Amino acid sequence: MDIIEGRNPVLEALRAGRSISKILIERNAQNQGSIVQIVEAARDRRTPVEYVERQVIERQSTSGAAQGVVAFAAAKEYIDLDDLFVISQQKSDPPLYLILDGVEDPHNLGAILRTAEATGVHGVVIRERRAVGLTPAAVKASAGAAEYMPIARVTNISQSIVALKKNNVWVVGIDMGGKWDYGEVDYKLPTAIVIGGEGKGLSELVSKRCDYLASIPMKGKISSLNASVAAAVVMYEALRQRKK
Repeated sequence: MDIIEGRNPVLEALRAGRSISKILIERNAQNQGSIVQIVEAARDRRTPVEYVERQVIERQSTSGAAQGVVAFAAAKEYIDLDDLFVISQQKSDPPLYLILDGVEDPHNLGAILRTAEATGVHGVVIRERRAVGLTPAAVKASAGAAEYMPIARVTNISQSIVALKKNNVWVVGIDMGGKWDYGEVDYKLPTAIVIGGEGKGLSELVSKRCDYLASIPMKGKISSLNASVAAAVVMYEALRQRKK
């Protein structure tokens, strides 16, 4: 069972058809805007809504930012890597994947999922161990995008890269030492973008598996970008190229 926190995440979970057993709404929450939409969507799906005291919401919340709404939902299922290829076959554009090599911050994961959904990424690949999964904080930070973005959870990123390459997907690792400028890469081809973990970057084996290592130019005194920001920069470049 997952606990979904926040107005947008709960609303998008309802819209996406997520199986939700019950929704709790703070009794004193203003009955307007997204609250009205949540209640209407819950009624349409025959999902029970219970109005409770604020303290009840706070006890259920792990993010501390539930905005007066939590929902109890069936756990979102991860998919297999092979499922991503099937999903891409149903798209009108070439495959575009995002691989996260050890991202551990749930807020980074949520922000990355939000941008991935906005830029047309077909699916995200995350590591099973020593990496964050779909925690309530990550789902909250995704602002509902976690409901729509296919996520494959794998035991070994480097082996997954090999599988992607066998399916004619070019793999581009984003690394400070990359010889290519990220804007010089052709993202119109079937592409997987690899982002390293916070403070660690890409692991050595993953770096060796990539077809290209590309860097994001830095003009200031700071030597690196936050993982979610770096991912967003590259994903939007891919979107820009694919819109031409």
